[in-house]
Amino acid sequence: MTWTIVPTPVGGPAAVAVFRAYLADIVSRYHGRPATDSEVEAAAADAPGDGLAPPHGTFLLARDSEGAVVGCAGVRLMDAKIAELTRVWTAPCARGRGLGSALVAEAEQAAVRLGASAVRLDTRHDLTEARRLYARLGYAEIAPYHDGPYADHFFEKRLLDD
Repeated sequence: MTWTIVPTPVGGPAAVAVFRAYLADIVSRYHGRPATDSEVEAAAADAPGDGLAPPHGTFLLARDSEGAVVGCAGVRLMDAKIAELTRVWTAPCARGRGLGSALVAEAEQAAVRLGASAVRLDTRHDLTEARRLYARLGYAEIAPYHDGPYADHFFEKRLLDD
């Protein structure tokens, strides 16, 4: 399967829709049941798209050959040399086909264009597929770099030698 992965404004309609789908998915997994609209709204309020726009970040949308949005990823600079990968998500219809790897690769290239030499990310213990993906792509577990309540695994990958 082929995808088109392109930067898009984080506040645009397609980006907002895919972000809500991402939140519904991860909130549902966190609670072990379908997320309510109010839970998705609360999660959206806790995770604004700050920093996912130029000049310090980007938000990527993946579309299938029919033009449907099937995934997303965001990257933002944490400082001059370290970027954070966030909001990596693939729609259920696109899972298991390499889209997650393609999104991460495109986000890593965006991080390099932003000037980063390393990428960090966080994830949760219940997102086992994500942890496997990051490990397979060369991310190594590191000590926590923030104290947010929903992350318990932290990873980093060197992209360039400083």
